[in-house]
Amino acid sequence: MTERTLIPLRYSAFVACILVSLITLALSTLSLWWLAIALPAFAFSLLGTWDLLQPRRTVSRNYPVLAHFRYFFESIGPEIRQYFIFSDTEGRPFSREQRRIVYQRAKNTLDKRPFGSLLDMDNPGYEWINHSLTPVDHADTDFRITIGSRCAQPYSASIFNISAMSFGSLSANAIRALNHGAARGGFYHDTGEGSISRYHLEGGGDLVWEIGSGYFGCRDEQGYFDEDLFVENATRDAVKMIEVKLSQGAKPGHGGILPGAKVTGEIAEARGVPPGEDVVSPPSHSAFSTPIELLEFLDRLRELSGGKPVGFKLAIGHPWEWFSIVKAMLETGRHPDFIVVDGGEGGTGAAPLEFINRLGMPLLDALLLVHNTLVGTNLRDVIAVGSAGKITSGFHLAKTLALGADWCNAGRGYMFALGCIQALSCHTGRCPSGVATQDPRRGDKLDVPLKSERVYHYHRNTVQALGNLIGAAGLRDTSELGPDHIIQQTSQTEFRTYRDLYPFLEPGALLNGDTGYELFDHYWEEASAREFGVPSSVIRFSRNPVR
Repeated sequence: MTERTLIPLRYSAFVACILVSLITLALSTLSLWWLAIALPAFAFSLLGTWDLLQPRRTVSRNYPVLAHFRYFFESIGPEIRQYFIFSDTEGRPFSREQRRIVYQRAKNTLDKRPFGSLLDMDNPGYEWINHSLTPVDHADTDFRITIGSRCAQPYSASIFNISAMSFGSLSANAIRALNHGAARGGFYHDTGEGSISRYHLEGGGDLVWEIGSGYFGCRDEQGYFDEDLFVENATRDAVKMIEVKLSQGAKPGHGGILPGAKVTGEIAEARGVPPGEDVVSPPSHSAFSTPIELLEFLDRLRELSGGKPVGFKLAIGHPWEWFSIVKAMLETGRHPDFIVVDGGEGGTGAAPLEFINRLGMPLLDALLLVHNTLVGTNLRDVIAVGSAGKITSGFHLAKTLALGADWCNAGRGYMFALGCIQALSCHTGRCPSGVATQDPRRGDKLDVPLKSERVYHYHRNTVQALGNLIGAAGLRDTSELGPDHIIQQTSQTEFRTYRDLYPFLEPGALLNGDTGYELFDHYWEEASAREFGVPSSVIRFSRNPVR
């Protein structure tokens, strides 16, 4: 039987605080200097008393005073691991080495490394690009891709741009700095679904206007799409393309509510909503509900915008729904000018843990599926494909382009260029670097001229690093990159090229019914251009086969 003491040992810190406060209060009659010890000890005594009386935290009741030290060290656990425990190549979502290369390139300082690689090149998963004995010297690394060649106003996009991040999730000064940097560097700035704010227009940078299910910037009082408001924004000179967001990697299939307390006058102005009222972004669009209606909507937006390129962004979920969209393209002859593929790994948007970790197809697989489907249906040459994911370096660009993307976007990479330290507090409003916050006391500390320079330098130096890589590989342009150029270590004694590791369809293979790709064999034939329906084979194996 456990022996019980009058005062459990776990109360020792609480009891010690009481004794110290009593003793030092008595000694303060001799010298007031003792109050410097007495007052903190008395405060901790009161805290311990509260711990014993409160019912919500059992740990605090069992360990008065001591529990707060546990809570404190738990709260700074990510910082302790990030700064003192993780090596340069460890850490999530981005390692110290990944962040450091962004910081150095953004500051335009030396980004060289001494004494060899820190990576374990013998471990499975290690990747590299082979060099050539006939390298190419790239004096000009301003690689560009023409989007919407059939449009009245096609757009020449940089190979590396700023991904969708709304004013509201980022501070006003962060948006300003990104846009000024984009203007100087000649690359585009995606507005995010929060629409075009006054800060997006200050720097003169090219904008891609993203339209989500809330139709911010082009919605009526009931939240439905408004053509007149769309024309007003879409015909701005700064807007170069329109991107309809079907889903995003951070929280695919998830709507959201922006509480009225966060709907400031500036956010309300940008989004076209009443200030101080809750704003709902539904999970799905109200302007269309079928694949064919989606394509008709895109065509209408292209017409209303005066012939600017129009496309959509999506994170791949059910493959048959993606196949339905492609089948609608084949059936109607309509198609978007571009598609941006977002990975399910998450992004700058805060989301529930299950959505970040377990929902949506990872970028590599999603990009391959989109690329292969378009190649297999002979649509790849008429639709440009962008990719948004965890891209921070020239090699990240190279491997993504080799898998089928025409250009890449990054969100968190550009946040690092602004000074983000990966504090993982984006959703709290207490961002220490003033990037992801609406608190003016924090956001106003971000120096726009300085940070816009860093955004510009980061883009320039990263694209230059890409040019150096493909030049060393003997390639003249990024369009020459393919799956044979990227190699992955598959075991300690074997390696494979991406072409050996992943399936790549021949042109028209899907139309001919000869893919050898299990995913297509399962779902392509049953996908319908008329609806985003569930294939009968999927229903047959569900727990409720009657629908």
